[in-house]
Amino acid sequence: MLMKDMIFDTHAHYDDEAFDADRDSLLESLAENGIEAAVNIGSDLKSIEDTLALTRKYPQVYGAVGIHPCSTGELNEESFRKLRQAALEPKIAAIGEIGLDYYWDEPGRDMQKQWFERQLELARELARPVVIHSREAAQDTLDIMKAHKSAEIGGVIHCFSYGLEMAREYLDMGFYLGIGGVLTFHNAKRLKEVAAYAPLDRLVLETDCPYLAPVPFRGSRNCSAYLSYVAEALADIKGLAQQEVIRVTNRNAKALYRLDGQEAPGRNPL
Repeated sequence: MLMKDMIFDTHAHYDDEAFDADRDSLLESLAENGIEAAVNIGSDLKSIEDTLALTRKYPQVYGAVGIHPCSTGELNEESFRKLRQAALEPKIAAIGEIGLDYYWDEPGRDMQKQWFERQLELARELARPVVIHSREAAQDTLDIMKAHKSAEIGGVIHCFSYGLEMAREYLDMGFYLGIGGVLTFHNAKRLKEVAAYAPLDRLVLETDCPYLAPVPFRGSRNCSAYLSYVAEALADIKGLAQQEVIRVTNRNAKALYRLDGQEAPGRNPL
């Protein structure tokens, strides 16, 4: 009897207080809800520690460690050394989420850029892919990544929210695009165009839970079990069976995070 392929959630925040009441039961039930694994993403110093704890406790949870642009004000040389040490843990698969966020524009843009660049170089040093957060900062994010030859590092553009032109830039660099619950929103025309354009082997599924729950759960707490709705929406756009989308995006996730013993496609050797 053939086993059905399972979903791989490439971006979750199960350390968030929204899961304090039922975190254990949710993570223990991933498999029965069709989820093979989830990557918990660090975004500040506390969430990095929490991410490490989750990866140690749950076999099906991997981690990424990094400082979100809005939290870069807490970074200094000492805390950066702690970040580097955390990145050496066995189940830490990436540096992230890192990048630029001009929606809030705090801390200032110069500080965001400084620590974005430092974390890109940390990823290069440790041969880890990067998880990129970019909000209302399209050109600056791309310019910094090109200046640091990020095509040689590899990674994913989390919660991709830009148009076709920017999608082409990142796909040409060998990056994956993270697709989540927004794809199911009625007003997500631009993302649906990107999803139709991008090759399926360059897309990965993500929740960003507890945020961005898909329709019909929009506005409520998100979780990995809801990714079946995103897979269904992507399958409709691509004209494929949902199970094929799940199979390919699972394979993509393992290649992205180098959990399958092979290099991510399009990535140059370091």
